[in-house]
Amino acid sequence: MAIPLSYIARNLWTRRLTTALTAGGLALVVFVFATVLMLDAGLKQTMVTTGEYDNVVAIRKGADTEIQSGITRVQAAVIESHPSVALGTDARRLASKETVVLISLRKLGTAKPSNVVIRGISPHGLELRPQVKIAGGRRFASGSSEIIVGSSIAKGFEGTRIGSTLRFAQRDWTVVGIFDAGRSGFDSEIWGDADQLMQAFRRIVYSSVIVRLADGSDFERFRADVDADPRLTNELKREQIFYGDQSRALSTFINILGLTLTAVFSIGATIGAMITMYASVANRVAEIGTLRALGFRRGNVLAAFLIESLLLGLVGGVIGLALASLMQFASFSTTNFQTFAELAFRFTLTPGIAAATLAFSMAMGLLGGFLPAAGAARMNIVDSLRAA
Repeated sequence: MAIPLSYIARNLWTRRLTTALTAGGLALVVFVFATVLMLDAGLKQTMVTTGEYDNVVAIRKGADTEIQSGITRVQAAVIESHPSVALGTDARRLASKETVVLISLRKLGTAKPSNVVIRGISPHGLELRPQVKIAGGRRFASGSSEIIVGSSIAKGFEGTRIGSTLRFAQRDWTVVGIFDAGRSGFDSEIWGDADQLMQAFRRIVYSSVIVRLADGSDFERFRADVDADPRLTNELKREQIFYGDQSRALSTFINILGLTLTAVFSIGATIGAMITMYASVANRVAEIGTLRALGFRRGNVLAAFLIESLLLGLVGGVIGLALASLMQFASFSTTNFQTFAELAFRFTLTPGIAAATLAFSMAMGLLGGFLPAAGAARMNIVDSLRAA
């Protein structure tokens, strides 16, 4: 015979104030836990959506980022001409020879400068990124000192509105358009003509070459051919994997910092739940004796108090998760540790994060309620009734 769940839930309602205070403490810890997971998920989603599965990035062997890479014009031509590379509508290879550099711009509302990626692309550069759409103005003209800026850059930096002029590399560059890259990492970049940017920055080599495979299954053969060619000192990666790797260091930092804070706060929340449950046991000694006298076993009493603490954790979890879900309307901007450039991304709540958050909250409630529940189950019937 088990103690009814309605009876257990009613005890929490009877002690509304202490239940609310304890659940509030649990909710704050859950909020921190959930936002850390959401931040990490948003970062990974932003970086993965930056790349296309059938696109391949060629960089110099040993380079971790495009900024560190260098590809000569001869090497770029060899890679571009490989038969695995798809043909565009103009019967030319779908490839973009690109140069990537960093410049410093001031953020809106502050005098604080931040590094921003400038990417020079070839004519097929936009075609290779179907998620990138011109949201305002127009695309830059080839061979000109015109640039287009990502939506995150346009919202967060000075001098990036359409018609504005930015000065870098000893040249004035006119902003002629704003593009929306579907919340990918490209939203945090500025794009222009690759050849013009190479001249301005006095570069003689490209940073990377992006190509579209005619058949996605040709990747391994393509990579093997590049590795075997003595003219090439380059390595190939699928674009999604390449950009996913760019988030590794920042993702690790977010997880370590966030989970450390969560661990510290969770100790306090668990102790708070334990105090609440001990107070509940102390106030219901006679009630526990009556339950035992009515035939409920020690295991029934133990289970009742454990379920009560689980419900307490669930209430805190639901509140904390509800608060964390509001963070989806906010964006976060920080420096990517691998590229040293500004990167904007959003908090992302997934079903997996929601389930993990509620499980974590109930685990805190269970840990906090175990010792008080065990103490209640061990009470002697006679001593408990005498306390009445």
